[in-house]
Amino acid sequence: MRNPAYERTFVFDNDFAALQPDTRSDQFSDGRLLLARGEPGLCRVITFSPRHDLTLARMSASEIRDVVDLWVAQYLELGSLAQINWVQIFENRGEMMGASNPHPHCQIWANFELPNEALKEDRAQESFLTQHGRCLLCEYLAVEVNAKERLVAENESFQALVPFWAVWPFETMILSRAHLRALDELDAGGREDLADILKQVTTRYDNLFHAAFPYTFGFHQRPTDGAEQRAWHLHAHFYPPLLRSATIRKFMVGYEMLAGPQRDLTAEAAAARLRATPRAHYRD
Repeated sequence: MRNPAYERTFVFDNDFAALQPDTRSDQFSDGRLLLARGEPGLCRVITFSPRHDLTLARMSASEIRDVVDLWVAQYLELGSLAQINWVQIFENRGEMMGASNPHPHCQIWANFELPNEALKEDRAQESFLTQHGRCLLCEYLAVEVNAKERLVAENESFQALVPFWAVWPFETMILSRAHLRALDELDAGGREDLADILKQVTTRYDNLFHAAFPYTFGFHQRPTDGAEQRAWHLHAHFYPPLLRSATIRKFMVGYEMLAGPQRDLTAEAAAARLRATPRAHYRD
């Protein structure tokens, strides 16, 4: 299907959607160990700009703000559907991360069940709140702000850092400073600050090796099942594969696949290298 001409951000249903709204929720179980269930859902694509040579790092903060506004609108629209309980916004950037189209875009997969990674975070955040009466990621962010050595970039509403447990060499995490549960709780200033912090992080990535830095990026936020979800704290993950140059990547093999990940450099060293890169893009 051919899309109409568009001048700014544009959203459309994915022609090759992995999730379909008419999928039947049939279940298979052997009664003991095996369980499979049909998963209905929707998949959409958001193009960031009609210019196919741009990326988040090369867009202006005001242009990224248009993307942020569309993310919020899509989260609200898809999350309001009866069969949708999780809205996953994510971007795969670059051939190294399997991006089949070079134009700047991201995807949204909206599904009925919480996927595995979201479910693990849901349980961890809820458990911490139940035991301590406080938000897990609020507490963690306070630790990082106090330590300072893993911080990468900041503004009034967001903090970007290399998490203490990072697996990928230059993995980063963006957290809202206030206890916000999802994108729809951002006010106008918060949306502008989200655009700014995304530009800061992606620009630093590109400047690290003077190349278009590949990554997988996505938001984790409040499930859309209608519950209050007090434990959830808005955050985003960046998982970039590069290790020592624009062509040398990190592979998870051997011990890492069978036992546990190893760090090729410390979280502190990674944060220091990212902080040391200029805020202006190397091509500007």
